[in-house]
Amino acid sequence: MKLGKKSWLFIAIGFFLIALVSLWTVYSQQSGVKKQLKEELTLANSRLGSMQIEQLANNQSELEQQLYEIIAQSEAARGTLSQPMNSIIISDILFSTAEANSVNITEVSSSGMTNEELSGVPCLALPLTASVEGDLSNLVAFITQLNGDLSTGFISSLDINITDPASNQKPSVNIQMVIYTRKES
Repeated sequence: MKLGKKSWLFIAIGFFLIALVSLWTVYSQQSGVKKQLKEELTLANSRLGSMQIEQLANNQSELEQQLYEIIAQSEAARGTLSQPMNSIIISDILFSTAEANSVNITEVSSSGMTNEELSGVPCLALPLTASVEGDLSNLVAFITQLNGDLSTGFISSLDINITDPASNQKPSVNIQMVIYTRKES
């Protein structure tokens, strides 16, 4: 079968139209993908713009500095708590503070060492109870100085008994304190 010029022309136009439709389909798909990628890029750029990288780096530096300070404070506290707890030293502090403030210790007692945790650090605690007599101003000075002198302890409670000035009794104070030392493993 022999084809004429018109038939060849229609066949060529058909192939051309098929190629044109195929190219148009590919172009429209690429155009859709390009549009979607542009939207995603715009969204990513806006998110990146809102993230302030410099501020995050500064925050990291500040947090690292705080961490180093806390570690240093922790080491200092452990060093302080590592001081030996010697009842002779504690008694010496107690009696020398009383003498310096012109008060008299009438009684000292302790229930003995106990195991406690202080901010997650295992410690030994020595609870003490002391009764002290003297002038009111001297008692206040004694309590203040004692609380400052006991670097690893603190006064947990106190009971001040103020007497009538006409009576022969002196004002007194009952002090409860706890002294800590780090428990060696």
